[in-house]
Amino acid sequence: MAELFAGSEAEFEEGDCKIIVQDDLEIGVFRVGPSYYAYRNHCAHQGGPVCQGRLFRDVEEILGDDQSSLGLRFAEEKIHIVCPWHGYEYDIRTGAHPADPDIRVEKFEVEVRDGAVYVLV
Repeated sequence: MAELFAGSEAEFEEGDCKIIVQDDLEIGVFRVGPSYYAYRNHCAHQGGPVCQGRLFRDVEEILGDDQSSLGLRFAEEKIHIVCPWHGYEYDIRTGAHPADPDIRVEKFEVEVRDGAVYVLV
């Protein structure tokens, strides 16, 4: 297994994505809180540059005791990558589409050592 240097931790701010390239492989490396996530920059829908999309918190409906709607809110923990081509969404932590977990983007492991971020390919 090879490692690709993605940059130093100091180069990544909250919500940042950095695209790294090796041969024909493009990988987006995201920082969310203290964690890093890496995905192939290829949307499962139609091959769009998913990692060049934005991160959005999932929208949740607030339900009353009688199951009536009390409005909407942004989720604290559920963050999605939204593909810029057609709006397909993927959970930042798993790479899975929220409505169909069989649809997903290819995920890579990330290691942080001595202030440097590496993707394992």
